[in-house]
Amino acid sequence: MDPPELTAGGAQPRALYHGFRIFELARTDASVATFYTAQAGLFRTACRVGGTPEQFAAWDPAIRSFDLTGVFCLTEPDHGSDIAGGLATTARREGDQWVLTGAKRWIGRAFSADVLAVFARDEADGQVKGFLVDRQAPGVRLAKIHGKTSLRMMQNADIHLDAVRVPEAMRLGAVDSFKDVAAMLRAMRSDVAWIATGVQAGAYEAALHYVRSREQFGRPLGGFQLVQEKLARMLGNVTASLTMVAALAEQQQDGIYRDEDSALAKMWISLHMRETVALAREVVGGNGITLATDVARFHADAEAVYSYEGTHEINALVVGRSVTGTSAFV
Repeated sequence: MDPPELTAGGAQPRALYHGFRIFELARTDASVATFYTAQAGLFRTACRVGGTPEQFAAWDPAIRSFDLTGVFCLTEPDHGSDIAGGLATTARREGDQWVLTGAKRWIGRAFSADVLAVFARDEADGQVKGFLVDRQAPGVRLAKIHGKTSLRMMQNADIHLDAVRVPEAMRLGAVDSFKDVAAMLRAMRSDVAWIATGVQAGAYEAALHYVRSREQFGRPLGGFQLVQEKLARMLGNVTASLTMVAALAEQQQDGIYRDEDSALAKMWISLHMRETVALAREVVGGNGITLATDVARFHADAEAVYSYEGTHEINALVVGRSVTGTSAFV
């Protein structure tokens, strides 16, 4: 995932570099950013955090070059926000193999993946385990989710697992409970905050371009006070969001990863992203519902970003648990 010129001699790019790369992709198209982070963020993190050091060392070169592609399969048809306790996909060990049965939903880029990082509940101890499942293994069936209004370029799938056999060698060796999955989410959620920031920047720039060129009542639309007020609010949201994700990246660069920090960033930035894209839609007027200005695309895509990697409410409860010391989860 890191350009060779930046890793010469073993040097690694800073967390800010990683974040701004996602920001620039989302600033152009949220689907492109989501496609990229499905591999570089979700799948690679599943292998880096969930795999043993030996597994990750063996898999990572192929993951970085995209010779081995994968997706993160956690959400289920009946379990999203309650996945920690509600995860229903099962895993049963038989000798040196595991048998997986269940279903996953909203899995982006699944159709082009080599393997599926599937999380299932071990029938023996009731704990969540992780597995890399060959997408073409017997018993694996994918169905495209049709009719999406957001991230339309990103193909999402329903995945059905019918007694799918996975060798023990492809079990993520460091995943022994949902706490280990939560550690992955802690690391990945900040990527979504960067996407939400990039979506705001893209919407703001598209709206600004429009109001500079569009004339009404014999003068540029951007010369009206009410339009300028909305632009100022949008720019404030983008600036504040960039400040928050940059600070989070610097903290993570120092090795500090806390649930409440990434949850707060995702929650607050996504909320203000909704306001920013709505304001962009307002200043563009009727043309804001067409694809000609890009504003409509950012407006629609924002709804998907607002929901995935933890809804506003779930992230708020993660933050609330931290600041009060009391969990409000049921």
